[in-house]
Amino acid sequence: MRQLLRRLAVTALLAPVAALGAATMTATSAQAATSPELALQNEINDLVNVERVNGGCAPLKVNAQITEAAREHSEYMARTGSFSHTGKGGSRFIARVKATGYGQPSAENIAWGYRDAAAVVDGWMNSPGHRANILNCASKSVGVGAVFAANGTPYYTQDFGF
Repeated sequence: MRQLLRRLAVTALLAPVAALGAATMTATSAQAATSPELALQNEINDLVNVERVNGGCAPLKVNAQITEAAREHSEYMARTGSFSHTGKGGSRFIARVKATGYGQPSAENIAWGYRDAAAVVDGWMNSPGHRANILNCASKSVGVGAVFAANGTPYYTQDFGF
């Protein structure tokens, strides 16, 4: 009986670890966000939707494909230390978003170094071009990628879709 109880206890302890390992092995870039990155992405999306509603636009719907494109670009910038709308292999946001299967990309915002969601959204809202992208009522979908470089610097990409 004692041996059976030990086996059940070990199984109960190892099952979550095994499940976590399996989930990690199959995660896409969008799903592989760490908890702080995911929380930051969600907060950015929420704050942007507040700005859109205040500006007379409908809230954006978060799209997994667009999020994947945004995260991959942020990962590229964080890994290389580059800050540009031009990505890996000379890619542009339209090609990156379409490569995920989303057919109608509309715009892209990037940023780096801002320490929290409110600061990055405030920065975008105080930049005429970024503000115009956020308040483009024709855009319906969004994806944000927030990725921390090895030195802790955050890189952000916000892609929009029609």
